[in-house]
Amino acid sequence: MFYFDNLNGEKILRSDFLTKQNGVDAFFTTKSENNPINAYSAKRIITPVQTHSDHIEIVGGKIEYPDTDGLILTEYNTAIYLRFADCTPVILYDERNHIGAISHAGWRGTAAKIAVKTIEKMKENFNTSSKDVIAVIGPAISICCYEVSEDVKNTLLSTIKNTKDCFNERFVDLKKINAEQLTEIGVEKIDICPYCTSCNNDLFYSYRKENGTKNRHFAFMELEKINNVKKY
Repeated sequence: MFYFDNLNGEKILRSDFLTKQNGVDAFFTTKSENNPINAYSAKRIITPVQTHSDHIEIVGGKIEYPDTDGLILTEYNTAIYLRFADCTPVILYDERNHIGAISHAGWRGTAAKIAVKTIEKMKENFNTSSKDVIAVIGPAISICCYEVSEDVKNTLLSTIKNTKDCFNERFVDLKKINAEQLTEIGVEKIDICPYCTSCNNDLFYSYRKENGTKNRHFAFMELEKINNVKKY
């Protein structure tokens, strides 16, 4: 379930699937003139250059991550965030290994199954199991407002077996398609945000509603240090 919280005087959106009790601080910012992340305590805050690719990086010693739409976080004292305005943010957290990730799933990223590929990279490098992953799918343009071409619709629906409730004529639900992709690889804990960035344009930025705005809200993650956690 999603709920609003406050960070440095600004409204943010959280899921009760991911809390500091889990050992992870994860949230979505809302429309704001001030970036609440600027006052955050992490020693390093990393954001990639997003290009609607399916390229995923593991955050390490470097600061710049060009042409990257998925970041995997394993370190403490480092935070990551990605930028959104209608595209679907997917926050992933491996409870057993205490590592996380954020994926940027616009229609191209969704068609490329970037959230699934992010988990696959976590499996390859850290022995992540899908059943240990919590997925939080954040605010994005919803089926009520997201009309696409027939070709785009068919491309998106071809990525899942169960297309029920994922489209209505030429309107598609990117959040549900991403959730179904994750379900089909064994992810069981998925929280889907009810907010549409176009309908709720007072709260979130919308590329479509705001005629190509360059403003963005963020999906943010930092791992809290947990004693006696043996990583991967």
